[in-house]
Amino acid sequence: MSGQAGDRTPAAAGSPRAPQRRADDLGGVVEGRNPVREALRAGQPIRKVQVSKTARLRGGLLEVVQEARRRGIPVQFVDPRHLERVSATGAHQGVVAWLAARPLVDLEALLERARNVPNPVLVLLDGVEDPRNLGAILRTAEAAGAVGAVIPTRRSAGLSPAVAKASAGAVMHLPVAGVVNLARAVEACKNAGFRVVAADPRASVDYDEAQLDPPLALVVGGEERGVRRLVRERCDATVRIPMRGSVESLNVSVAAAILLYEVVRRVRARQREAGSR
Repeated sequence: MSGQAGDRTPAAAGSPRAPQRRADDLGGVVEGRNPVREALRAGQPIRKVQVSKTARLRGGLLEVVQEARRRGIPVQFVDPRHLERVSATGAHQGVVAWLAARPLVDLEALLERARNVPNPVLVLLDGVEDPRNLGAILRTAEAAGAVGAVIPTRRSAGLSPAVAKASAGAVMHLPVAGVVNLARAVEACKNAGFRVVAADPRASVDYDEAQLDPPLALVVGGEERGVRRLVRERCDATVRIPMRGSVESLNVSVAAAILLYEVVRRVRARQREAGSR
């Protein structure tokens, strides 16, 4: 598993003369200082803003950076050659904005929504960077009836068109909250009445023997390092998925699916028991 999942999808190999975009960068790009500034002012869903690290921060470019940060949108300072590669017009003026499939929601709004849902379940993703894994997890979460998901705004795949495609459209139905600090998000979930359980291959309790009754927030980790220590230590418990074969870990999206449908199984069993009384 990374956070019981340990596999990492290899990056696509690019041509030496025409480097390919990363999979999570596929999708709409707004280029140029005025277009990016207007996109920000209009409230368009933007995943990140990339600025040439050789550009001078003044005038319109400074306004772009300030507005992006005010909205909590990550600003990355990159090699200008990167902007040349991703620019469709060649007139990026030192800045591009990557559009999201949909905007992230506020964590407090997501927790408020959960208060009105019976047996609420949330999924917290600690650094899932592969858009196909993120999309697959969101698809399963939506199918399993989760209230929503929580992702960091940094060190995570954003809600790109590639994620939307991998989710089979689930991102259009499942609210996803973006947070700067996932450890604090764990505390917020606990304060809202959720039991928070992280997937960890080092845990001493198997998932099918653990307390996984809603309100529940499940935490799964990124492709390489799993759930980070600072996040894991704030959780109420950790669980493992036992590995009976030769491989040491499961894909993070598979691990998330196993845990989510264990929760579904328990809720349905409890409902059947209550109905038979």
